Amino acid sequence: MKLHGIFPPIATPFNHEGEIWKVKVQHNIEKWNLTGLAGYVVCGSTGESVMLTTEEKIQLWEWVAQWAAPAKLLIAGTGMESVRETVALSNRAAEIGYKVAMVRTPHYYKNLINNSAAQMLYFRAVADQSKIPLIIYNWPQITGVDIAPDAVAELSHHPNIIAIKESSGNLEKVMQMIRDTKKGFQVLTGSAPTLAPSLAVGCVGAVLAFANAAPYATISIWEAHRTREPEAALDWQNRIARPAQLVTTKYGVPGLKYAMDLAGYYGGPPRLPLTCPTPEAKKEIDLAFQSLRG
Repeated sequence: MKLHGIFPPIATPFNHEGEIWKVKVQHNIEKWNLTGLAGYVVCGSTGESVMLTTEEKIQLWEWVAQWAAPAKLLIAGTGMESVRETVALSNRAAEIGYKVAMVRTPHYYKNLINNSAAQMLYFRAVADQSKIPLIIYNWPQITGVDIAPDAVAELSHHPNIIAIKESSGNLEKVMQMIRDTKKGFQVLTGSAPTLAPSLAVGCVGAVLAFANAAPYATISIWEAHRTREPEAALDWQNRIARPAQLVTTKYGVPGLKYAMDLAGYYGGPPRLPLTCPTPEAKKEIDLAFQSLRG
């Protein structure tokens, strides 16, 4: 299964009472269907998955599957702390029609899980029981747990583990994974600020929060890479550098949702305890995104 191209980990639209807003899910998906996005990751970190109940995740998977264009590859964010719950969610997503499960590194018991042996046991146990293949999801800046390239190389030999989303932004680490993993194993970047160089060193695609608000900009970098136009890719990379930093590193999901509102998608409020950006933050985001609108 090829995971080539740009995949947004879609933001979850809430109304001002904190409920998932069905009509806005449809609005965003149908608008993204018109772009060259390769598919959608549903219930990832950008989707505030840790704020969602199991029932809400299943409902969201069903709605996105209903409205996604047939050509879009559907990936479910299913990672939980236990093998048992992760397997249950992955197999439920498979029943709904999702083709891949994206599973983050467990991290709650850091003193026990932050080692390669425990991490490999977790991912192998999930992969053994999952009805759909896995993408390892590594985001050490948030989880505080970083899976080592050597462990990823070992896991790449499991027939049901097909890729990693590496969100550290560490190009040296990305290159090591590309070099040492089994042939056919796919490395995707989760870092918009390093998208062009990550593709240049061998990443097959990207899962980018930034693509929620600026899909065309990220697709432009992907297409420039695909058609071997490195100068065009670098030009677009420089254009997205500031806005990408604002809505990922600096202001996170609330900032990204505001940028989506500016671009004609529905971002809306995050779920508490996250809060909407301040007027000053909104002004900064507004200025940064002016050149990307449309």
